[in-house]
Amino acid sequence: MTVCFFGTYEPSFSRNIVLIKGLKENGIKVIECCSKFLGWKNFPILIFKLIRKHRQIKDKYDCMIVGFPGHYIMPLAKILSKKPIIFDAFISRYLTEIERKKLDKNSFKAKFYYFADWFSCRLADKILLDTEEHIKYFVKTFKLSRNKFERIFVGTDTDIFYPRPQMGQKDFTVLFCAKVAPAHGFEYIIQAAKILEKEDIHFKIIGKGKEYKQMIKRLSIPTNVKLMDQIPYREVPKHIQQSDVYLGMFRGTRKAKLVIPSKAYEAMAMEKPFITGDSRAMRELLTDRESALFCKMADPVDLAKKILELKRDKNLRKKISQKGRRIFEERASFLVLGKELRDNIFHELIS
Repeated sequence: MTVCFFGTYEPSFSRNIVLIKGLKENGIKVIECCSKFLGWKNFPILIFKLIRKHRQIKDKYDCMIVGFPGHYIMPLAKILSKKPIIFDAFISRYLTEIERKKLDKNSFKAKFYYFADWFSCRLADKILLDTEEHIKYFVKTFKLSRNKFERIFVGTDTDIFYPRPQMGQKDFTVLFCAKVAPAHGFEYIIQAAKILEKEDIHFKIIGKGKEYKQMIKRLSIPTNVKLMDQIPYREVPKHIQQSDVYLGMFRGTRKAKLVIPSKAYEAMAMEKPFITGDSRAMRELLTDRESALFCKMADPVDLAKKILELKRDKNLRKKISQKGRRIFEERASFLVLGKELRDNIFHELIS
């Protein structure tokens, strides 16, 4: 079986790496047909490049996957491909932009993003999302059939994220590493750090983002917090290795309650304790006090309490780390996710 991985997707993005490697590990041949998005001014050139590349392989594959981000390229995929099309939606553009830009739902921009989600999904034969909660949102919001969707966990690149020996260090270190976005709850991490300022717990926060500068201006940064600029993706494991606890999402926005962040998979793959806000989506994969430690969303006091508990309970840290790694291997590895795609989706579509 041969799959065409198509679109303007970023080849180095973890989600795309996981899907491509997962397919290859399950004996699926993958032909990549990609052209980088360089802005709307260059969009006609991009379309021309993709048409030219696809012409060379149009009879050489059995199924097409449109990689993320692919909402705006789905119409072209539908025109070019005569084979079944799987759309890796990954996120809702509509929900993401409403939360990020605080758009009025009746504004032109909001309606455009809504249409982009709805139309791209309508064109697909199958749609991939990362949680059942996310699927429920798409079905209800965009009036789509549940039968079009398949849940495929996000996973992570285990060629980069894998267990390493704990580096010798005196300080108990809590790590947050991500571009600061609405769902992350950056301010609650800072407030929790302030509560723990006298507990010999050190916070390392790596990342930037549109909200970052605004928050830094209005928040008082405690003395136990170290702020760092964004780092190359391949350097993230080194900092996870140096930490004792890895943090997830805490604000409790609609999007935060629908997804499992990449940080969860990174922590599990590297066998590190993970703390995140509680949600039904998180519980599709993780279990509180077994494979993760949950706290209340948007509650810095509860977050601080859970961090302090992990600091004081070495056995709980070990239990969460080991169980998290085991769950990752059983449900979110390259081999498992690729097999789900092959057995649950490809055979159905092609048959």
